[in-house]
Amino acid sequence: MSKLPPPPPPSPRNQPRRGGAPRGSSPDRPGGMPRWAIWALAAGVLALFVGPRLWPTQAATDLSYTEFLQMVEEGKVDSVTINNISNVISGELADGSRFTTTGATVLSDADEQLLKAKGVDYDYATPTGNFFTNMIPLLLPFLLLMGFFIWMQRRAMGQAGSIMSIGRSKAKSYDADKPSTTFADVAGYAGVKQEIKEVVDFLRMPERFKEIGARVPKGILLVGPPGTGKTLFARAVAGEAGVGFLSVTGSDFMEMFVGVGASRVRDLFQQASKMGRAIIFVDEIDSIGRKRGAGLGGGHDEREQTLNQMLAEMDGFEATEGIVVMAATNRPDILDPALLRPGRFDRQIIVPLPEAEERLAILRVHSGGKRMGKDVDLDTMARATPGMSGADLANLVNEAALFAVRRGSTHIERIDFENARDRVVLGASRESLILNAEEKRATAYHEGGHAVLATVLPHSDPLHKVTILPRGMALGVTWTLPEERHTYSREYFEDVICKAMGGRVAEKIVFGHLNSGAANDLEQATNIARRMVREWGMSESVGPMAFAGQQQVFLGEDLMSSGREYSDETARTIDAEISRILREQEERARTVLQQHRRGLDLVAQALLDHETIDGAMVSRLVQQGLGSPSRAGDDRGTLPNS
Repeated sequence: MSKLPPPPPPSPRNQPRRGGAPRGSSPDRPGGMPRWAIWALAAGVLALFVGPRLWPTQAATDLSYTEFLQMVEEGKVDSVTINNISNVISGELADGSRFTTTGATVLSDADEQLLKAKGVDYDYATPTGNFFTNMIPLLLPFLLLMGFFIWMQRRAMGQAGSIMSIGRSKAKSYDADKPSTTFADVAGYAGVKQEIKEVVDFLRMPERFKEIGARVPKGILLVGPPGTGKTLFARAVAGEAGVGFLSVTGSDFMEMFVGVGASRVRDLFQQASKMGRAIIFVDEIDSIGRKRGAGLGGGHDEREQTLNQMLAEMDGFEATEGIVVMAATNRPDILDPALLRPGRFDRQIIVPLPEAEERLAILRVHSGGKRMGKDVDLDTMARATPGMSGADLANLVNEAALFAVRRGSTHIERIDFENARDRVVLGASRESLILNAEEKRATAYHEGGHAVLATVLPHSDPLHKVTILPRGMALGVTWTLPEERHTYSREYFEDVICKAMGGRVAEKIVFGHLNSGAANDLEQATNIARRMVREWGMSESVGPMAFAGQQQVFLGEDLMSSGREYSDETARTIDAEISRILREQEERARTVLQQHRRGLDLVAQALLDHETIDGAMVSRLVQQGLGSPSRAGDDRGTLPNS
């Protein structure tokens, strides 16, 4: 029913435009003929056949055959030409004008005698076409046959060319003068910028480092959770370095043919060496950099051959001076140790989730160019979004803009950011889901139990708001705002487990029975208790020992192992400790809720009346039910606009 943020373990924690063909480039043409020559040839053929029809000729008067004979009798006809094919009789009148008429193919004897009697010069003619029109019936089959063979030859050459180029690198090259992202576009992460700037400075001014004998790292590995901006940093380097930049993803090396990956690695470094000083960026390097010897297919696996070639190119017999390899991954634990040693990836740069100040800077970058309302406080929003990456914050601003459009507003206001945060963190509101009175009351007490415990427990995160409006997969949500911290105490985890048990216990106290609404709460509580015992050494019975969790088999690695590092007796002890922690916190939740039963009833009734209330109102209701000040103070609550 409720969503409680699972605490992270106590450990540390934004595409370039694709280059197109040059402006003057054009596809291949038969024989390498330039485009102007093709157009000139086409224009010549067209003029040959169509031109005679368009050229101006002397106008001829169209006469009927009777009119023609009458004019012959009157002596107005000078000469006549009879077409043997079309039966067209054309000729010239005595005044110099021309005429045409249609008659029989052969003149009758009477008509022929009339022409002779009047002195008309007549003749029979069979017109013939020009040389080109006469040759077309003979040349057309030959031309069609030649065109077919040329097409087949070009297709075969294209296929052969694609096969011959299959081993070439698919890296995209970016010129130094091409506009791109710079470090000014990356908000926050001052430490990460400083480490990357050293490499950029070396490529720009190598003499400065060589004077004192400093050696630039050959490889830089960017490590961090998804969405923290590792690829964005590489794009910024492309805009800042002023040297050649080649970008490729790990999957670009893989192909169905064996040996293609290694060939593409060689071609990639050859391209970089031709540039003099260059940066090679490999995104998602874990797709080719996985541990060797862990596969079921032996040492001839295509991925392993590609990795071997990568290792040799980075630090082999042939030096690659002036070439720096940058790579990004969110799974450094599966990379091959030989890839991480000094001389290859000398430096690993952690790109963690942003802190509050960095989140504020990121929100300002993504809010630029958008119409922001006067009531929007980005500083408050940055503090209310712990654990969000740069990609999450960009999505948050976009969702807020979408909510503003839905409301018909011309500006993004605070309510839009609130709704967007609820949408991103809690899920979409399911307005079509209608609970009956019994389910709604049970949900109110369930979320009320979480809210009361979040208010009174000493080590709990501050309560933000609680709602019984269905969101995502939950019928109700109790939302706390975790404080910015990097280590967690046992007391904090115990309060988290106790708070998770609050919904289940509240239903049992009020209704006397349980339902399936606490499944997610129990799952989170059990996971935390298990890690307390097995990983964080927070159990007196197990002691200061850490046992790795059940890991998945990775490409055959540890396939023959038992998958467990401890005996059956230790397993029983671990299970007993997990059960003890859960039961103790369940009993603790029952005791606390019984002490605040009146406050629980007031919070549940407020949820039934208003559906959503904030943490300050919950604190006031708990004080009213208890009759004494609570840990949250005397602030009076308000009803959130959600």
